Amino acid sequence: MFLLGFSSGLPFLLVAGTLAYWLKEKGIELKDITMIASAGMTYAFKFVWAPLLDHWKLPGFRRLGQRRGWLLFAQLGVTAGLLAMAVLTPAQLAPFVGATLVVAFFGATQDIAVDAYRIEIAPVEAQGALVATYSLGYRIALIVAGAFALILADHVPWSWVYVAMAIGMSLPIATTLMSREPDVVRARPRGWGEAMREAVVDPFTDFFRRYGWHIAGVTLLFILLFKIPEQATIGGVMSPFYRDMGFSKTEIGTITKIYGIWIGIVGVFIGGAAVARWGAWRTLGVTIVLCGATNLLYLLVIAHPGNLLVLTLVISCENLTLGILGPPTVAFLSSLVNRQHTATQYALLSSMVNLPGKLLGFFAGGIAMSTGYGAYFVITVVAILPATLLFLYLWPYHRGAERAREASEAG
Repeated sequence: MFLLGFSSGLPFLLVAGTLAYWLKEKGIELKDITMIASAGMTYAFKFVWAPLLDHWKLPGFRRLGQRRGWLLFAQLGVTAGLLAMAVLTPAQLAPFVGATLVVAFFGATQDIAVDAYRIEIAPVEAQGALVATYSLGYRIALIVAGAFALILADHVPWSWVYVAMAIGMSLPIATTLMSREPDVVRARPRGWGEAMREAVVDPFTDFFRRYGWHIAGVTLLFILLFKIPEQATIGGVMSPFYRDMGFSKTEIGTITKIYGIWIGIVGVFIGGAAVARWGAWRTLGVTIVLCGATNLLYLLVIAHPGNLLVLTLVISCENLTLGILGPPTVAFLSSLVNRQHTATQYALLSSMVNLPGKLLGFFAGGIAMSTGYGAYFVITVVAILPATLLFLYLWPYHRGAERAREASEAG
C-alpha cells in the first residue's frame, strides 16, 4: 500500500501545482494557468467510468485479474502521458493540454483501482493501517513531484523533469506485477441488460436504499461541501501566489513540498490515532473546522511577502490540519461503501468530496485577479459554514451508526 500510495500521489501535482510553475515561466496568464492546471478536476469525475473497473476485465490484462489489470493499465497510461508532456512542452499548447488530460484521466483511473484494491484486500479493522501506510507513500510522492521537481527545474529544463517523473512510475508498475489479486468472487451477469443494471444503476440506488432518501441526500450534500477550503488551496492558484509573494522555486519547494509534506505525514498519524480513539465522525467534525480556518493564515503571507519564517508557520499549520483530516475522511467514506460496488461507490463519494473545491479552483485565477488573493482566501474560509451546520444536523444519525459498528466489532 505504501508503494501504491506513491503511485497515486506522483501524477497528482504534475497536472496541478507543479505544472503551474512551468506554465508561469512560459508567460501564460494566471487565469489560463488555473484553468489548465485544473486538469486534475478529472479526478472529481472518476465515478463516471468507475463501473467499468467493477464489471469489465481489460483485454490483454485479464491474466492479472480485475484490480491488478486495471491498475497496470492506468500506470502505463500515466507514464505515457508524462512522456508526451515532456516531448510536446507548453510551446505546443493545445496538444500539451491534451497530454495533461491523459495523465489526469489515467491518474484518476489508478486512484479508482487502488481504492477498490485497498478495501477488498483486507477486513474493515485493518483499513486504518492501510490508509496510514498509503498516505505515507502518497505524501512521499508529493515531495518527489513537488519539491524535488521544483528544485530540479532550477538546474535542468522542465521537459527533463517530467521524463524523470515518468521513470519514477517504474517502481509502482513493478509493485503491481508482484502483488496479489484480492480474493473477491464476482457473479457474472446473465445478459446485457442485467450487466448494465449491476454496473450503472445498482451502485447508486443501493446507497439511497440503505440510508433512506432524506439521510442519504443530506449526507451527499455534506460530502460535497466539507472539503471546499482544502481543495481551493491545492490547485493552480497557489503556485503563482507564492511566486508573486517573492519566494524562489527552491524556497517554495523546500518549505511547502519537503518540510510541509513531512508535517502533513505527522498530521496523518495524529488523524489515524484520533479516529482510533474518538471515531471517524467526531474527528471529522473538528478537523474540517480547523482545516478551513487555517486558510486565513495566508493573509499573514500577504502582509509579510518574502518572509520565510511566516511562510513556514503558515505551511506548518495548514499541512498539519490537512494531514489530520485525511484518515477520518477516508474512514467515513469507506464506512458508507457496499463491497458489492466497491470501486463505483467509493469513486462517486470521493469525487463528490473534491468536485466543488476543484470547480472553485478552476475559477480561482479569475477571482484572485478581480478581488485579490486576500479576498479569495476569505471566501474559502466562509465556505466551511454550510458544511458545519450539516455536520451538526447529521450528528445523531452517523454518530449512532458509528457506535453500533463499534459495539458489533467489540462483540
